[in-house]
Amino acid sequence: MSEKTQRLEIVTPEKKVFSEEVQFLVAPGTAGELGILPEHAPLVTTLHIGVLRVQQAEKQFKVAVSGGFMEVRNSKVTVLAGTAERAEEINVTRAEAARQRAEARLAGGGDIDVLRAELALKRALARLKAAQ
Repeated sequence: MSEKTQRLEIVTPEKKVFSEEVQFLVAPGTAGELGILPEHAPLVTTLHIGVLRVQQAEKQFKVAVSGGFMEVRNSKVTVLAGTAERAEEINVTRAEAARQRAEARLAGGGDIDVLRAELALKRALARLKAAQ
């Protein structure tokens, strides 16, 4: 892996989740996954609900994000997300329960807000994937 690094900042409305140097990251862009290396061309994009994969020195980690925006500029990546949870912070039991509730709502039909249930399912699945 290259010796070059870039600053990654992950921010939510509540707090700064992460702010350190990293070698590489893969983000869930709305047009597909985006791989970002140091000295990447300037970029602003929207993010889907999904998993941000980060390579930092000799370790890799995942962060579940609930959509948002990403800006790349001058070897600095800023992720602005509604929510962001590092894998070790995720309560797997709670995420699994949320997945089951969302699936039950979608399967039950009736008078439900389908979009809201689908988004809840996507968030739960992203959290479970990050926690693996």
